[in-house]
Amino acid sequence: MNKKSKKLKGKLPPMPDHEIYLNVNALHEGEYELKIINQNKIIKKTTFKK
Repeated sequence: MNKKSKKLKGKLPPMPDHEIYLNVNALHEGEYELKIINQNKIIKKTTFKK
């Protein structure tokens, strides 16, 4: 079974708080990889399943 890789990118406007929320309920079933980037360098990488 071939796994199709989808890459999505987005930019967020500056936020007044220091918290970011990810609503996992809005995602489809599957395995996801979350990468946190600062100045084009990955500073944190984690995977999770829904």
